[in-house]
Amino acid sequence: MTPRHVDGMQLLRNSLAESASPNMLELLGKVLHVVMEHEVSQVCGAEYGERSSERLNSRNGYRARPLETRLGTVQLQIPKLRKGSFLPSFVEPRRRWEKAFVSVVCEAYVHGVSTRKVEDLVEAMGAQGMSKSTVSRMAKSLDASVDEFRNRELQGSYPYLWLDALYLKVREGTRVVSKAVLVAYAVNEEGGREVIGIDVAQSEMKSCWKRFLESLVERGLSGVQLVISDAHCGLKAAVSEVLNGTSWQRCYVHFLRNLLSTVPRSAQDAVSAVVRNVFRQSEQEAAKQAASQAIGTLELKYPKAAELLCEAEDDVLAYMSFPQAHWRQIRSTNPLERLNKEIRRRTNVVGIFPNEASVLRLVGMLLVEQNDEWAVGRRYFSLNSMAALEPNSSSVAGVLEGAGS
Repeated sequence: MTPRHVDGMQLLRNSLAESASPNMLELLGKVLHVVMEHEVSQVCGAEYGERSSERLNSRNGYRARPLETRLGTVQLQIPKLRKGSFLPSFVEPRRRWEKAFVSVVCEAYVHGVSTRKVEDLVEAMGAQGMSKSTVSRMAKSLDASVDEFRNRELQGSYPYLWLDALYLKVREGTRVVSKAVLVAYAVNEEGGREVIGIDVAQSEMKSCWKRFLESLVERGLSGVQLVISDAHCGLKAAVSEVLNGTSWQRCYVHFLRNLLSTVPRSAQDAVSAVVRNVFRQSEQEAAKQAASQAIGTLELKYPKAAELLCEAEDDVLAYMSFPQAHWRQIRSTNPLERLNKEIRRRTNVVGIFPNEASVLRLVGMLLVEQNDEWAVGRRYFSLNSMAALEPNSSSVAGVLEGAGS
């Protein structure tokens, strides 16, 4: 009967004795070959060519497989079996060096290193280079983490909700198209920030935003009192239907850009000073009076700017109905813009994404990282300032109506 153990040191001594000037890589290959032969004999219940009543299986040739070591690459010839499969004990289904490489490749991918450059990085670690397609396949190991993050249950209430979109180029068949990455982040009832949603859509049409918001509600989004976004008509319509009963804050930074675009460049500094005075007020009533004065000043020379300010007054001053300690953060989408800027810095390395899945993989992991940083960082708003918010149980009234329409 075949012995049930193998003495590795004795095998090494025997191999050294057979070679006057051994090449260590070649020597390692010989030792591993002997170990494999011994282990496959145990699996078969008999040695190669041995007739035995205890035989359980028989060999069926070999298959080549490289094994990366610190000495270099060893080309293994792993025995194949007629029934089932055989893998040596020193070769894990997912070998440690492979796990390390997956970790390195994924980390590089998330930090904006192009897949072509990762090949050089892997070679620098002492292994053979990987093709671009291999790197992409390895990066797919991130998908499970992203899916879990995107579909997690939302618990508690989220008084403030920011919504925005950025556009990335994605290959679709033989064409390259621009697609919208919809992002939502919120402040929870304890004053902490969370990334609560990400999706890829064809555009910012009402139907796309509506579907996105409905998915947030299905996952548990509740308690929303103020939605902060730009004035995209599709987004506004979706918010009014799905989150009926909430207030809407038009980003004052986007608004100011739109307003200044209606006046000559030579007058923009003066007009900007007049309008910014509205947002410097410490009370809502004073801000409304300043807005009325600004409209009166502008309508003589710049009627379009005056009309725009008149139409947008309530929306750009909506933040003043909430605790003053929150005003600076909730009156614009600047916090989300900073996050988008970091996303763009890393996605610019990729250029054109091969498909939507790769967009979600990269942007999703960036947002997972950001969410983790926020979770362990300081609160965005203090508990005392959050306590000043009045509960709004009707903030998601009409959600079911919106979802069913």
